[in-house]
Amino acid sequence: MNEHLRAFPSPARGERKALHALATLFLSILFLVLPALSARAMEIQSVTSPKGVTAWLVEDYSVPVVAIRLVFGGGSTQDPPGKEGLANLMTGLFDEGAGTLDSEAFQIRLDDAGAEMSFEETRDGIYGSMRMLAEQRDEAFDLLRLAINEPRFDQAPIDRIRAQVLSGIIANENDPDTVAQNRWARAVYGDHPYSRSDQGTRQSIAAITQSDLKALHKAVFARGGLHVAVVGAIDAETLKKKLDMVFGDLPPSQALAPVVDIEPRLAQHIEVNYDLPQTSLQLAWPGVKRNATDFFPTALMNEILGGGTFTSRLFQEVREKRGLAYSVNSSLVNQDHADALIVTTGTRSDRAAETLGIVRDVVKRLAEDGPTEAELAATKKYMIGAYAINNLDSSSSIAATLVELQLDDLGIDYMQRRSGYINAVTLDQVKAAAKKLLTAEPTIMVIGPPLAGAGKG
Repeated sequence: MNEHLRAFPSPARGERKALHALATLFLSILFLVLPALSARAMEIQSVTSPKGVTAWLVEDYSVPVVAIRLVFGGGSTQDPPGKEGLANLMTGLFDEGAGTLDSEAFQIRLDDAGAEMSFEETRDGIYGSMRMLAEQRDEAFDLLRLAINEPRFDQAPIDRIRAQVLSGIIANENDPDTVAQNRWARAVYGDHPYSRSDQGTRQSIAAITQSDLKALHKAVFARGGLHVAVVGAIDAETLKKKLDMVFGDLPPSQALAPVVDIEPRLAQHIEVNYDLPQTSLQLAWPGVKRNATDFFPTALMNEILGGGTFTSRLFQEVREKRGLAYSVNSSLVNQDHADALIVTTGTRSDRAAETLGIVRDVVKRLAEDGPTEAELAATKKYMIGAYAINNLDSSSSIAATLVELQLDDLGIDYMQRRSGYINAVTLDQVKAAAKKLLTAEPTIMVIGPPLAGAGKG
């Protein structure tokens, strides 16, 4: 998810931005002091409005704030060929004028409402968020309604945001990490939409018109592809009215271009050569779908391998024993149309080949032998305990988590069932998951000086 750069504001606009920053700071302080709802029983309600808009709601009145998180299916995969970067540009324009309010007027209203609104795209979705003071929710929800239903896409803001995006594209042309990730995407995904840059190119950004923006908005913003979560000081009956006000007049169905599923292309060696003191390494193995029967065994296996804990095998072998890297981790990447297990680390360039060899050896041993009973028991305990800390520490993070649970079709009672799924996993199941995924030949990317052929075999 990308943040959108803004043009340098005029003095008047700068004053409003300063006031908005103060309002945002105030909201942020409120959210920080909000007690974690996970510390007590968290009741999640499924609320459906008279027009059929459904949201998951967690009522909490400990502080007078409301957070809403929403997503429309689609995202940058819906950028037409030659118009890459369209979704990214569109998400930078929702607070730049809507309905009868031009950019200046909309920003004034947003500041007066004391609300914080943002949109961003991923490959598979257009996400929106708003945080508001409960006493000003009527004004805030009305602005969200305007942004979602009646974005203006005026030419002046289009040109201004386009210039900001273009500046980033030009700067990134000489950034080793960006160049490498673009090469990685093309190598792993071929001509699939996942291979394209979300920001687009100089040529594609220049080609985007107001008509393109309106067409994408019309195709994506529909009730059929919508998921919503709300957390805070609002009751179910009030929320029903707000859901209909904000979303009730959207078309019933999306008009998305079809996107096929793809298996990441493995067994490749990619070198992005730069004279750098530190080399970055990235490796990809097959992944597992979120709804697969062996997802939890695979998730536990990944955590043991390098899922971010200080006790993972990669952390112990690469950092603790040898001091080769500050961080090394593995992650399961689940997208709508592709899945992978990714390992990343960075090390001194003169020890990159050694580090890569150790990573591959750790993976090989886990694939062949699996974890121990002690490792599995400790990892189960960690995964159960860390979930609330990582996902439920504020109203905004709770709302974001609830939206993801909806997208994955996990059910409103998933949080209550999750521990049982983890505890039911056996050692043999984790060994099978390791063997299934980690015996494949990975795709390897090296960003830095040439590696003299290490890791190709």
